Amino acid sequence: MSPRALLALFLALSLLPACKRAKEETPAAPAARKTKVGLVLGLGGRGDQSFNDSALRGLEVWASGVKYEQGAYKDVSPEERQASLQESLGDDMARRNLQVTPLGITPVVLQSRVAEDYEPNLQLLVDQGVALSLGVGFMLENAVEAAAKRNPRMHFLLVDSPLLSAEGTPYSLPNVRTVVFREEEGCYLVGALAGLVTKTGKVGFVGGMEIPLVKRYEAGFRAGVAATNPKATVVANYTGSFTNFALGKQVGQDLLTKGSDILFAAAGVDGLGAIQAVKEAHDEGRPVYVIGVDSDPSHLAPKAVLSAVVKRVDLVVYEAIRDQVQGHFQGGNLSLGLKEGGITYAPVRLDVPGKEQALRTLEELKAKIISGAIQVPTHPDQLEPAKAGIGKP
Repeated sequence: MSPRALLALFLALSLLPACKRAKEETPAAPAARKTKVGLVLGLGGRGDQSFNDSALRGLEVWASGVKYEQGAYKDVSPEERQASLQESLGDDMARRNLQVTPLGITPVVLQSRVAEDYEPNLQLLVDQGVALSLGVGFMLENAVEAAAKRNPRMHFLLVDSPLLSAEGTPYSLPNVRTVVFREEEGCYLVGALAGLVTKTGKVGFVGGMEIPLVKRYEAGFRAGVAATNPKATVVANYTGSFTNFALGKQVGQDLLTKGSDILFAAAGVDGLGAIQAVKEAHDEGRPVYVIGVDSDPSHLAPKAVLSAVVKRVDLVVYEAIRDQVQGHFQGGNLSLGLKEGGITYAPVRLDVPGKEQALRTLEELKAKIISGAIQVPTHPDQLEPAKAGIGKP
């Protein structure tokens, strides 16, 4: 082989490793960045078995396909996800042709220790680059309003309250979607159920803070009881809190002691205490029941939970995220009730006397509310005392 040929062969061989290294060190194309969606929880926090957990279900399990366990996210199996959808939406999925598919987003969840944390936490979400910030609970209204005005190009969802002016008048911002529920409609139905099931003719209402939102619960419940059992008495007691389990349990025990055989617990974490009071009484052999709010609490007391007024917070959260991901998010104010499927009542799983007839009655009443034939009151003052079963604690 000539010297020139040897030189050419040497150069060719010397270049092979370099070419190989260049191929190995070329970085892979970056994966598409997932949209981040943030949620600021109310003070009840994760595990409240109610409002916050419903929002987390819509964000994490449905939109993200993950679950939070022991401080970290884990993938949700298709079976777990389907079970969650079935438990929350049930037959409504087929009836309303609901499409709830994973959206491939990254959840960012912040807990607030005190109400003063709400606004800084919302701003922290914005600073972390979330595309949509979620505030669940009427107590976040001021914080969402301030954060939205400070960040007009960012999108926000406020659940359970409209934006309110200094005069207390609802108004809108173009980057905020607000969702409120006509809770009184669902409360009317579970009140009607309580009126049909009670044996003592006395039912209890455990409220949290004595505010217009909870007064709507009480008004609807009283009206429903009066519709099916005009002679029954409704005894209301407010805890003044949404975060005191022990106080809710104490109030529940007091109402049971004074003869109520069904309690309607509309008090957040305090309501969980009332549910526990009923569970313990039922376990002792007393024929008492409880009705929950926001989410179905049957798993907490399977033998004592009669039903619940369910707010579809999970679906509201999911649909806002879907609109954001698809580029369709719009601000504005939504009001959801029985007609829109934003409010429903949880399945009556207990085998109570007259159950089938009671369920038929509830469906008849539901149809009348949707048609407008029944106008459900939004405050106890709208009810005549004789027709509202007004009782003293």
